[in-house]
Amino acid sequence: MYLAAPRELIVVTRPDVGLRVTPQGLHSLSHASVVSLAEALASGNGALQPLFGISEDLLEVRVAEFTENADARRRWSRYYKLSAPDSELIPLVERLRADPTVETVFVKPGVELPFRSSGRTLVPAAPATVTPDLLSFQTYLEPNRGINAIAAWAKPGGDGQEMQIIDIEGAWRFTHEDLQENEGGKVGGTETPDLFWRNHGTAVIGILSGDRNNGHNVGIIGICPGANISGVSIFGQPTSHLAADSGVAAAIRQAADKLHDGDIMVLEAQAPGPLSDFESREDQHGYIPVEWWPDNLLAIRYAVERGIIVVEAAGNGGCDLDDPIFDDSPAPPHGPFPSEWRNPLGRNAVDSGAILVGAGAPPGGPNGNFGPRRSRLDFSNFGNSVDAQGWGHEVTSCGFGNLQGIDEDRFYTPDFGGTSAATPMVAGAIASLQGMLRAAGKPLLTPQTARTLLRSTGQEQQDAEDRPRSQRIGNLPDIIQMATQLGL
Repeated sequence: MYLAAPRELIVVTRPDVGLRVTPQGLHSLSHASVVSLAEALASGNGALQPLFGISEDLLEVRVAEFTENADARRRWSRYYKLSAPDSELIPLVERLRADPTVETVFVKPGVELPFRSSGRTLVPAAPATVTPDLLSFQTYLEPNRGINAIAAWAKPGGDGQEMQIIDIEGAWRFTHEDLQENEGGKVGGTETPDLFWRNHGTAVIGILSGDRNNGHNVGIIGICPGANISGVSIFGQPTSHLAADSGVAAAIRQAADKLHDGDIMVLEAQAPGPLSDFESREDQHGYIPVEWWPDNLLAIRYAVERGIIVVEAAGNGGCDLDDPIFDDSPAPPHGPFPSEWRNPLGRNAVDSGAILVGAGAPPGGPNGNFGPRRSRLDFSNFGNSVDAQGWGHEVTSCGFGNLQGIDEDRFYTPDFGGTSAATPMVAGAIASLQGMLRAAGKPLLTPQTARTLLRSTGQEQQDAEDRPRSQRIGNLPDIIQMATQLGL
């Protein structure tokens, strides 16, 4: 079992305060008294840092690029991360909740990876001197069974050429033999040394951009091998009062500022929600998308408003995201949330703008039948907010070493799974289309048009026993079908 990311304590100040946190201390733009807030922090050896990793003023300037509404701009600049010794947290949180400058304080459980395994292991009897061609294992690239990526490569730009993708999670192995072309490396955060996180990130970027190796067919091939792939880690330690190197929301903001209109962000995280009592569980029951927490929602909105397509794991909690429980703020000590930025996951209020991805069954393989192909896997979250599906089992990629385990730079797996695997599958399909559009001189997909296209095309979700298609995870993308609809 790998380690979850640390929990986060979020403080939201009142909109009329205009709090500013500087190296010199706290002050208010509206000249409200911040003495009691400063005293409360000092009493518990606590500190506040702007949550999104840049100063409040700079954040408002950047938000002003997509909204002229001053009240809207201040929504982003009122969020802070609270750090304090564990022994001081509970009394400090209660004192801050009573402070007149504070609207609310809430606790976010540490995020985890939306990975599931079916236990499939295929280790060669003798290690290969040269990694063999593993394309035959990648049936998710094929037509009918998969997303039709191989045919897309024959179209100009169909390999995702000139597209930028940033993967948000914990660590990667960018020295892997099959991740040498078009790799940008880590561009934000501090990678965790945990091997599981590193294998996971390596598998995700392998699905997206495994090398073509100049046609020599070594190892795997990514869905969009022509795209440039980078990573921003959610881990890190605050390097200043700005806490620029740590946390989910800060990582999303960092990545958004490095991307451009039409580029793609892959969000590989989930967290235990109210149906799991916000507690970490090995079975991941009750885990939900990270956008349910309002600071993550704001960070995603920041990216989407800048024209970036955010592809987000729907999570492995087996939850109906339309359940009214997700409409409510969590009870203390976890909440309450600011009412204007709570995100009922059924999207009947605030919409993050992200593409949510569920996990569907692959075609039957050597490890057995997971149900009719494209039916919802039992662990996948579902609901009206889920836009598309990818395979949730038996996805071959780099990492882990249970297909080839010679050394970490030559690790491969036949069994990457969960919404972890499904999410880059959908992101890769979008990158392929964007590459075609760019090569044809046509406008790129926007976050909204990409979501609409995924919902209106593809191979339909199927019924399974006890998992009817009414438990929506959406269609499996078909790149060629989408390209045809776009006139490509």
